[in-house]
Amino acid sequence: MENQIIYHVAELFSSINGEARSAGELAVFVRFVGCNLRCNYCDTAWAIEGNAPFTPMTKEEIVSQVRSTGIHKVTLTGGEPLLQPGLHELMEELLGDENIELEVETNGAVDISPYLDLPRTSMTLDYKCPSSGMEDKMLLSNFEKVRPQDTVKFVVGSQEDLVRANEIVSQYHLQEKAQVYFSAVFGKIDPKDIVNFMLEHKLNGVRFQLQIHKFIWDPDKRGV
Repeated sequence: MENQIIYHVAELFSSINGEARSAGELAVFVRFVGCNLRCNYCDTAWAIEGNAPFTPMTKEEIVSQVRSTGIHKVTLTGGEPLLQPGLHELMEELLGDENIELEVETNGAVDISPYLDLPRTSMTLDYKCPSSGMEDKMLLSNFEKVRPQDTVKFVVGSQEDLVRANEIVSQYHLQEKAQVYFSAVFGKIDPKDIVNFMLEHKLNGVRFQLQIHKFIWDPDKRGV
């Protein structure tokens, strides 16, 4: 164990992807503790503090547990996974299995550049809209680097959020670079308002989504 990286894993479980381009598909989720943002609507607030409860795991233990599931899509999430020391090494180890496809869910405030060289890997970036309270933390250079396999997600809770999301999509030509989703802050905005905004502004290339897992299970349930 000497000099071996120990990963702080909040939970590791199998379920379906609840959102973005793999919504509805089986995935193994590896959730790490710790986040550099404090969004008003965070649905994993229990995992964002660096001292949140975790299971210490080596990369070999994580890979072994992932492979034992027989599921090929793996989602690294948090917290903020890109803050996890040794993440690139873990991703390389996971990708040693040629069946594995990786998705990294990141909050838009950490540089994605070091991970863009990896095969069979996509990034799902949030852009934090005004109602999150964290918009000023966005690393705008990330939105210039996204690729066709990547996703940019706007979680909106108000008309102000919708207007700002539309501005960012236009400013960074996101529809031409990546897949773009508008998603509702659960319980804060009527989904019809998002769809009507998309219709009004002719947002071709933008997809509306709801978080599937929050309709299947209790919205506060963990491990799903």
